[in-house]
Amino acid sequence: MNGFNSREALLGDLTTGQLTRLCQVAGLSEADTAAYTGVLIESLGASAGRPLALPPPSRTFLSDDHSPVEFSLAFLPGQAPDLRVLVEPGCSRGDDLAENGRAGLQTIHAMADRWGFSTDQLDRLEDLFFPQSPEGPLALWCALELRPGGVPGVKVYLNPSANGADRAAETVREALARLGHRQAFDSLPRADGFPFFALDLGDWDAPRVKVYLKHPGMSPTEAGSLPRMSPAPGREQLEEFFRTAGDLPAADDLTADGADEDADRLTGRPALTCHSFTETATGLPSGYTLHVPVRDYVRDDGEARERAVAVLRSHDMDSAALDRALAAVSPRPLGDGVGLIAYLALVHERGRPRRVTVYVSSEAYRTRPPRETVPTRDRVRARL
Repeated sequence: MNGFNSREALLGDLTTGQLTRLCQVAGLSEADTAAYTGVLIESLGASAGRPLALPPPSRTFLSDDHSPVEFSLAFLPGQAPDLRVLVEPGCSRGDDLAENGRAGLQTIHAMADRWGFSTDQLDRLEDLFFPQSPEGPLALWCALELRPGGVPGVKVYLNPSANGADRAAETVREALARLGHRQAFDSLPRADGFPFFALDLGDWDAPRVKVYLKHPGMSPTEAGSLPRMSPAPGREQLEEFFRTAGDLPAADDLTADGADEDADRLTGRPALTCHSFTETATGLPSGYTLHVPVRDYVRDDGEARERAVAVLRSHDMDSAALDRALAAVSPRPLGDGVGLIAYLALVHERGRPRRVTVYVSSEAYRTRPPRETVPTRDRVRARL
């Protein structure tokens, strides 16, 4: 249990308290903070008033302990991080994905009415992602980029496996075509699955359509070779990020004689890539993001924090803000658990400076104990 709250506290109490303190880290005003905590409560629906002593309202795939809220901070050099909050707005409907999805859509349309943006793109895809009997791990997630002024950027995450995992590729291809990106699917690299399809809704300089791919057993070399955007990010930079986040050995440490072919691969929870599209003329993505599930490759959050700090400093970004953010979410010693830092991501978008995103779990229901062994590290070091 998160030490900021007792077992008598409510889910909404916990998550709005975390969000309030994170807004201070991000430099948002009191008025913006009040507006965004209100939006979070509204997005959680009836679940906001649910006591933490009860089980999670649904077995959401959004976090390891089924908390329906996750935070992330996007770092750029020389400025406070941008804050985002990811929420499953249909979580109060339990594990009924059809009801979950309907509640999620209602929430998005209410946001559109409130902030005056169009849902046309989402509406075009409704039959693809919201069948009568959906399958898969989620129905709809909503991410809010919390901007000064109290009006967030809205992102919607959908499930390509809603009609079955065997039809996920077909669903993604059709969704891209309906949105005008008819050549985009063929530009994607090979992968082992399509975990998410995402849309930017509302006020964005260049609204994105994003396709997420799953890559079990990815190596640093593969991580550097998968971008299809032009101009492509530097391979060495991507490989260095991947090795640091995954605690993989440097290339010079791997010798041909007797080297394990898996020595520099993530063989647990797979890495993800995200390919974002903003124009339809070329069929090529304009963005590439590499996501490493750092929580599966560390003993505890102290190690995860060290990896994050190393990545941030290598890109001339403020690691002190990360420490303030972690303290804002949980008072527990970082060595007492694993999973507070869930993912590290390196983001490249055409025409914008690269950024590093750190994903932070709410841990509303459970803190996972430190891991006794880290398979990738133990295997690698035993063979070097």
